[in-house]
Amino acid sequence: MMLHPSYTDLMKVVNSDVEIGEEPVVNSRYSIVLATAKRARQIIGGEEPLIDNTLNKKPFSIAVEELYNSKVKIVGEEEESEEDSEQNVEENVKEDMETEEA
Repeated sequence: MMLHPSYTDLMKVVNSDVEIGEEPVVNSRYSIVLATAKRARQIIGGEEPLIDNTLNKKPFSIAVEELYNSKVKIVGEEEESEEDSEQNVEENVKEDMETEEA
């Protein structure tokens, strides 16, 4: 399967805001695919696409186009907001409590 734009092009766009000497946002095609798949799952889950003309496009293709057009930003786990981190902790605690009750 050919991906257009290419993985290399996507990596250049995603890393374009990185200052010289800083760690790139993504270092591999694997990272790009994971981030794109995560966004595609969000779209499947009901989030609105951030690009126009999505008719007959699959969620992964929409996610690739969003990344390429800088409509979404990939952030590392350490850059997630505290609110997101707190929510994840709350969800994990809730899951642990449900498991213990069973």
